[in-house]
Amino acid sequence: MIERGIPFESLEYDFRQKGSEYAAKALGVPLDAMLKSLVVRLSDSRFAFVVMPGSKDVSLKELARSAGVKEAQVASERDAQRLTGYLVGGISPFGARIQLPVYVDEGILKHGEIYINGGRRGLILKLRTKDLIGTLDPTVTDLGR
Repeated sequence: MIERGIPFESLEYDFRQKGSEYAAKALGVPLDAMLKSLVVRLSDSRFAFVVMPGSKDVSLKELARSAGVKEAQVASERDAQRLTGYLVGGISPFGARIQLPVYVDEGILKHGEIYINGGRRGLILKLRTKDLIGTLDPTVTDLGR
């Protein structure tokens, strides 16, 4: 992100457990604006990132529909770490080992700024939502339940 000139702020917290709820509480930020990054496996054997507000769960049915496949499932920890190069609890769509398509829940658009994993446990990046969208070029759709 530095190479692209995107302004962001690095925030660190004492990582004790994975999850957007823990990170949001540790940093005192709204759970809605704390994003979670998941790696999913699509039924056509492709993998993708899903970026969701911390307050919502992904609807795998809606994701499959958006991706044009029959089914989607959350990838195993092993696959997620192998594909991204990051440990679960610090997975980020930025700088992943393998570039994957990105699906973003439209719920993040109500926030001017969001918080997302920075590629390691305990590191969160604060950036403008429009910069996240502009950098990742995701498919933005309703993925939550």
